[in-house]
Amino acid sequence: MNIKNITVAAALLISAGAAMAEAPYPPATAFVSTQTRADVQAELQRARANGEIASRNEYPIVRQAPSNLTRQQVQTEVQQANNAKDQNLYSGA
Repeated sequence: MNIKNITVAAALLISAGAAMAEAPYPPATAFVSTQTRADVQAELQRARANGEIASRNEYPIVRQAPSNLTRQQVQTEVQQANNAKDQNLYSGA
């Protein structure tokens, strides 16, 4: 009688475990591309030309904005900022 009860309990436990098994998440759906191979290759070439491709783990990609100032103009601005800082009473952090 004990063996019979143990066998029935084990069978119920196994069937309950199978019933509690979860479906894969997210559900498997077929991927359908909206771009052609040529479109993807053209997009890759554009990204390479613009420097948008990260190598290794250099994320995020920060693109520096182009400057219209000459080196002399930038140096003048830095000098003016330093002079203004010296005149300011508070220059702490």
